[in-house]
Parts: sequence; structure tokens; C-alpha cells
Amino acid sequence: MFRLDNQPPERREGALLIVFQEGELLSDLRSPLACLLAEEDLHSFRWIVLREQFLGYWEDRPCYAVEIDSAHALDPMRFQRGNLYSILGRVEDPLFALAGRAAQLLDWERDHQFCGRCGRPMELDTAERAMRCRPCRIINYPRISPCIIVLVTRGEELLLARNANFPRPMYSTLAGFIEAGETAEDTLVREVKEEVGVDVDNLRYFRSQSWPFPGQLMLGFFADYTGGDIVCDPTEIADARWFHYRELPQVPPPSSVAGQLIQHYVNSFN
Repeated sequence: MFRLDNQPPERREGALLIVFQEGELLSDLRSPLACLLAEEDLHSFRWIVLREQFLGYWEDRPCYAVEIDSAHALDPMRFQRGNLYSILGRVEDPLFALAGRAAQLLDWERDHQFCGRCGRPMELDTAERAMRCRPCRIINYPRISPCIIVLVTRGEELLLARNANFPRPMYSTLAGFIEAGETAEDTLVREVKEEVGVDVDNLRYFRSQSWPFPGQLMLGFFADYTGGDIVCDPTEIADARWFHYRELPQVPPPSSVAGQLIQHYVNSFN
């Protein structure tokens, strides 16, 4: 459905747009694709484009991320503004991934307008996806932050935690950013120990997921509990406990790798 490409086509016939305003995603309430708008909409509403990034092709039609001027009033009967969570689970996973790519590329361009070394304006490179400072030759590429996300298990039980900074009463798997000099496996063992105080072993890679909040690459793992009592880091974890696979709390949807880890493990007993 989506084909990634960094080089825009010479012609834009049939182009599709993923539109943002003041950092929020526009959804078309009349469209089954929600966040995919036709380029004709841009012209008919006379929206002024502040920045644009070519994303690739959606069903062989060129697709662009655009940010429009904040001064434009939107028709509330047709358009809704919100963050990427507003379409999570409402659209197919490839389209959610495309919207996430759009948000990340626009944020990257906005956040690298000036060189971090000399302070002069950066320029979009025409040959590759990069921002360049010509005077000091600094090159900035879109930044991806690698993270581990792990489901710790003990027989028929799953160790799930509620994040201290997450407003919903949801329990999920443990996760953390990979530090400089660490392997993904090193990070997994360290993060589990730091966040909930237990030891793990027998790490098994599951799958990865691009997660645009704001720009992570989640590396999913399973791990077996080997010892220790649950002691939560209060700055990170509000609560953590063991749950039997038949008596789970509210957990992430299967559109997320956390939900997929949980679902895969539960299905292994059926």
C-alpha cells in the first residue's frame, strides 16, 4: 500500500497530502482514509503551505506531508485537528505509519532551521533527505531514537506496568531508550532492573515498530523473569504487578508493538 521513497516525482498528478496545522494532524471526517487529503483540497481552500516533505507513494500516488499556516480557519463540520493518537486504531497500520513518518519529517525540518554549530540557516538538500549548513558543512538527517520494549513473563503470568506520566489507566510492557555504547540487550536488562527491580534472562527478539511519539524505533523482546521483588521507580512507574494471562487489565491496542507482544504471548496458551 505504501512505498517509501525519498525522491519526489517530476509530476504531481493525483497527489495525496497528510496535512498538519500548528503541529496537529488534520482528519477529514468525510473520508474513510481520515488523514489522506487530495491536493485539490489544498488549492480549493487556498491553504498556504509553510513546509512540505515528500513521503513516498500510497497506492502508486505521490504523497506529501504539508504544514499549513495557523491563520487558516477550518470547517469544523469536515475537519478535525488532533495528535497522532486520534487515528491510532482507526486506520490501517500502514496508513498510521505513513502519518507518523509525515509528522516526524515535518518536525525534523522545523527543528533544524539553524545550524547547531554556527547558528546560520540550514538548507534542505536536493539530493538526499538532509539539512545542510553550507558554511561549516554540518549535515543533519532525520533522527530516530532506538528503544527496547519488553514483555517479561513468568509462566502464565505477565509483568505489566502503568507509566507514571500516562493519563490513561492502562498497563503495558516496559520500555526504555538505548544509551550510547549499549546494545539493545544491555538496555533491556538495565531498564527492567531500574524500572521494576527484577532480573531477566532468555531474551528473544520479537519485531520492531516505528513509533512517532516523537520519533522512536521500538525493538520488541520477550524475556523470562529470573528473580527479585517488584520495586517501582516512582519517577517512571506508578504501579507494576504480575497478571495472569486470563485476567489482564486494560492493555495497549494490537496496533502497537506492546499490544502485539501481549497478544502473541496470550495466544501461545490457546
